[in-house]
Amino acid sequence: MSELHKFIFDGLPVRGMLVRLTDAWQEILQRRKAGGGYPPEVMQLLGEMTAAGALMQGNIKFNGALVLQIFGDGPVKLAVVEVQPDLSLRATATVTGDVLPGDTLSRLVNVNNQGRCAITLDPKDRLPGQQPYQGVVPLFGDQHEKLEKLGEVLEHYMLQSEQLDTRLILAADGQVAAGLLIQRLPVQGQGNLQGGQRADEDEIGRNEDYKRIAMLAGTLKREELLGLDADTILHRLFWEEKVTRFVPSTPTFACSCSQERVSGMLRSLGTAEVESIIAEQGRIDVGCEFCGAQYGFDPVDAAQIFTRQESQLPPAPTVQ
Repeated sequence: MSELHKFIFDGLPVRGMLVRLTDAWQEILQRRKAGGGYPPEVMQLLGEMTAAGALMQGNIKFNGALVLQIFGDGPVKLAVVEVQPDLSLRATATVTGDVLPGDTLSRLVNVNNQGRCAITLDPKDRLPGQQPYQGVVPLFGDQHEKLEKLGEVLEHYMLQSEQLDTRLILAADGQVAAGLLIQRLPVQGQGNLQGGQRADEDEIGRNEDYKRIAMLAGTLKREELLGLDADTILHRLFWEEKVTRFVPSTPTFACSCSQERVSGMLRSLGTAEVESIIAEQGRIDVGCEFCGAQYGFDPVDAAQIFTRQESQLPPAPTVQ
């Protein structure tokens, strides 16, 4: 079963999370098999993104979807992970070019250093006119050097957006997608989980407790992160630290696609475009990139999309 563990280091301004996605990650891959699956290099990138998305959603108090996207000019045109507040998640990647064995992040999506990583927070209770919050960072470091690890990209994002020192270790294969996050916070102990507090910028890169624990986290090997259970990992890394752990959460796979959502997408294309597709193909078939569900619309179904819209419009005002 997939698990996300939160923990704090007693008396220190440091908290952590460990996620191991098993059944949820395998469900994502299984639904992609009908389309040929992903090359191993893309599977690893998407798995690391999925683990990172779960960690980032679990790290905030936010009633809405967290969407993590990587896009650029390599064979991977776009990779997307969406995580809801209850840690239900879905993920997909669009591959448009040849992926070579051993391709790293820069070769997959950042060939000419134009790749970007976007993190979007989309509130469920969005007010009229309110836009989702989005932060975008490049896939290169301070000297414009290409970054080859997704964890480094997201560490850079956290430092820019929240002024928080963060250490992020990620790994994925065909069975498990996992990640370990260690973060320095401006408060100590139980207050670490309360959220909404701004870091002391003067402490960036200077707090010795954080640096010690982050260094321990950095000794975690990929095979250990993928192969060991949470108890063993945390004991091996932090057996000399006083750690308080909390009841783990259970990430799950879930897709939010529906007939109504697809109808709304077609409605946004407009009557002329939909009628043009129907005239050319006889019907419209739409497949969900996340879960593989298929939605079909014959001419009658397509016409009803706009008929229902008109019936829901308020009556036009009349002049007496």
